[in-house]
Amino acid sequence: MNYETRRYYNSLFFPVIFVILIWIVRVFEVSTKIDLAFLGIYPLHVKGLAGIIASPFIHASWSHLYSNTIPAFILSSCIFYFYREIAFRVIGAIWIITGIWVWFWAREAFHIGASGLIYGFVSFVFLSGMLRRDKRLMSISFMVAFTYGSLVWGIFPELFPDKDISWESHLMGLISGAVVAWYYRKEGPQKQEYQWNDENDEEDDENAPWRLAETPAKEVPPNNPADTQEETQQSQPPLINYIYTEKKEDRKP
Repeated sequence: MNYETRRYYNSLFFPVIFVILIWIVRVFEVSTKIDLAFLGIYPLHVKGLAGIIASPFIHASWSHLYSNTIPAFILSSCIFYFYREIAFRVIGAIWIITGIWVWFWAREAFHIGASGLIYGFVSFVFLSGMLRRDKRLMSISFMVAFTYGSLVWGIFPELFPDKDISWESHLMGLISGAVVAWYYRKEGPQKQEYQWNDENDEEDDENAPWRLAETPAKEVPPNNPADTQEETQQSQPPLINYIYTEKKEDRKP
């Protein structure tokens, strides 16, 4: 297994574990008929503090769970693959900051689901690629913007008249992802910079192809004069002399 293949599989480890856990929690709720919503974030109440950690694992329905599974898996995989040096810190920071802000600022209700994390992941991946000005990371940013750009409508409460969707989690996740991207902008992968080394310019020039003509030619020992004359004779074309002689009948007595 080469390096890139191993790196790819390693980037899937945490996302797979997370997806398995949120599905196990939903199966447990359905099979036992126990509603775990009380473990969500309930703002400004002590009972809601546990939700800062637990709320992303709890979902209200199968459709809610399914809609969060795919983006959470894809985006977290991107973070672990492209930002593997800081991936755990990034995800942990987005997780905790989003939860704390929701606890302080959101309306009184149990806020559950992984959508706050998803908004944070989208914001981080998009903004982090732009801040680093790396072509590969910027391409990932544009891909995320194209795929999940419509998520931005989820931060407007006027679009959810039924009040069942936690737009506060969406907004807090979006802002926390941007803050984390800015904070870690100088860590992880960076734009490749190419600089000339003045000290090695002369040495590099000597090894460059255009300097090959200046390489002294191999000395050839002088030839023996006799050999030179022989070579000269061999190099010249042979001389053919035509001698005209009169016939006997044409000769005068």
